[in-house]
Amino acid sequence: MSLAYSRIVVLTGAGISAESGISTFRDSNGLWENHSIEEVASPEGFQRNPEKVLEFYNLRRAQLLDPQIQPNPAHQALGRFAQEVRQQGGQFTLISQNVDDLHQRAGNRDVISMHGQLLSALCSQSGRARPWSGPLNLKDVCDCCDPPQQLRPDIVWFGEVPYHLEACYQALSEADLFVALGTSGQVYPAAGFTELASQAGATTVEINLEPTSRSFDAGYYGPASIKVPEFLEKILAGKA
Repeated sequence: MSLAYSRIVVLTGAGISAESGISTFRDSNGLWENHSIEEVASPEGFQRNPEKVLEFYNLRRAQLLDPQIQPNPAHQALGRFAQEVRQQGGQFTLISQNVDDLHQRAGNRDVISMHGQLLSALCSQSGRARPWSGPLNLKDVCDCCDPPQQLRPDIVWFGEVPYHLEACYQALSEADLFVALGTSGQVYPAAGFTELASQAGATTVEINLEPTSRSFDAGYYGPASIKVPEFLEKILAGKA
């Protein structure tokens, strides 16, 4: 069996984790868990009220570590698919806008987490990250600076540059298949990835609950836990 596509890039957003019980980034009112984005997802919000921001992410982290929160069939299908593509000599790049670790738990390795990770803390001054699974409080400081500096969530906030953009652009420039999965296409620079992949000659596919305003070569609409495994099986079978 040979792959119809050998350089595959998948971009995932909140939609893939919603079925696992992870709250989506924001609702139609522009709120995230009843907080304005500016309050809890911006450097200015952290400067104004660091305790509030830390507590917000402590709750998100605790939710992620709840035993009931587990990878769903879409995460698991991507893990199996990535392994199969690599075994057949293809390239597979998974870029995630999500800050949970459900892709990693489902066996996906080398995930590009462009917006950071909940289970990580960041030194506000040096930019060094460290694993962090418990609450993060005002008394928590780094061990890399003198004097030690306040630790913050290792999350890319509005106004900050996403991580690993060079690796993202490199993968997109080489892709022959690009899949946008569970993402609204409203947050840049990720919202521009479809166009970049298309310019590179890739087939572009959307998997989502409903179509977005962007233009794709094909679309599959419905729950990610159903549509993702179906689509990936078609790819492996040479039928998509």
